[in-house]
Amino acid sequence: MISTVLVGLTAACLLGLGFVAQQHVAYAEPLGEMLRLRLLLHLVRKPLWLAGVAVMVGGQVLGAMALRHADVALVEPLLATNLIFALEGAAMLYGERIGLTEWIGAVLVSGGVAVFLVFGEPHGGQAPEAGSPVWIAVLVLIVMAAVLVLTALRTGLQTKAMLLAAAAGTLYGLQDVLTRGSLLTLDRGWGALIATWQPYLLIVIALSGILLNQSAFDAAPLRISLPATTAAEPITGIVLGVVIFSEHLRVDPGALAGEVAGLVALVAGIIVLGRSPFLAKSEQGQTERPGAAPRR
Repeated sequence: MISTVLVGLTAACLLGLGFVAQQHVAYAEPLGEMLRLRLLLHLVRKPLWLAGVAVMVGGQVLGAMALRHADVALVEPLLATNLIFALEGAAMLYGERIGLTEWIGAVLVSGGVAVFLVFGEPHGGQAPEAGSPVWIAVLVLIVMAAVLVLTALRTGLQTKAMLLAAAAGTLYGLQDVLTRGSLLTLDRGWGALIATWQPYLLIVIALSGILLNQSAFDAAPLRISLPATTAAEPITGIVLGVVIFSEHLRVDPGALAGEVAGLVALVAGIIVLGRSPFLAKSEQGQTERPGAAPRR
């Protein structure tokens, strides 16, 4: 348990720092690049962005290690603390000190994770049986992400960034679940893994999530474009962990109240941290961007 928590928090740290580097670069790209593959083609030429991706991938690898030995419902809340580390990274990048608001947000996020884990006691979980309708849950999540994207196309820039970020978080949560499913299948051998659809869909979902996330980073500063991702990913992962892997949470009235309180505190902390001025520093000096539309 303790080792899983440490690995999960280290993964969250790398994810947060990776997001800071990626957004710092992506925000300078023209707005016309959003949701286009050429956005990624431009970004791969930027050393800082590549470094951010490498750090993020390191976090994802550690997250996969945690998922191999623990349930999604345990690991996902730990990964949600990546926004705290993003805050620290942004503060160092822009030479600012963390204030009371940021500490309140950090306590809410960390406390929310701890409360959820203590009251929920997530446990169990196994690879879904052959023939189980896993694809239905996967399809529902993909449709939800598509609806968020289509809605984003009809909104103002800041709302667009939040909706795209929420869609990215939804896909990241699905990616975590597919990762755990692939690892559980791998226990039966590489032949069993290759014969399933999960690893192939995992690649598509991962690339789609990156494109949506970078588009959100392109549209708005980190305080707007990251919190929705950070909130959507653990919620999606926890729900799918219960639905797909039959993971168990305590369901007595006291436990349910604690679980709800923990998730509410987690989301509230993400919102508070998302309003931090440190995460908005990349706005400065970039009000006139190539191809930029007027800010709304």
